[in-house]
Amino acid sequence: MTDTTTSDPGWNPLSKKAGESDCPFCLIALGSSPARIVYEDPENLSFFPLSPAALGHTLVIPRRHFRDLLEVEPAAMTSLMNAVLRTANAIKKQLRPDGINFINSSGAAATQTVSHVHFHIVPRWDNDSFGAIWPERAAFEPKRLDELALKIRSVSNELPCRKS
Repeated sequence: MTDTTTSDPGWNPLSKKAGESDCPFCLIALGSSPARIVYEDPENLSFFPLSPAALGHTLVIPRRHFRDLLEVEPAAMTSLMNAVLRTANAIKKQLRPDGINFINSSGAAATQTVSHVHFHIVPRWDNDSFGAIWPERAAFEPKRLDELALKIRSVSNELPCRKS
């Protein structure tokens, strides 16, 4: 496996909050746990998961610990998305998949299993064994959808980009 030494030896992702020393992604970012690194920059890291869903399946994380997407600061999100795009373009160039899934889950109900924000980049090929990622279409009353859209619109400009 590739060495996970960071570009900034003084940087410590665990300095944000106490009690995160057991975060497996922070341990990878610190170089304390091995990983197959495919991309890194001073703020982000991309590596293969332990149990990939497909050849080339890659995780992209910020080195700094954020529990989920809603906690990420705007500047860190910009940097993270640049790392996601750079990694995805490298995967696309090397593997030439027919498509790519970009997956983020925030919270246990959304199947987030590691409480450190991360994006899955999953290369896909026509007729692969991965299967559909969406359930059958749910039916909602148009009136309910209209009311919900209005409610969300009414607060979307008032709320911060991230939860406090």
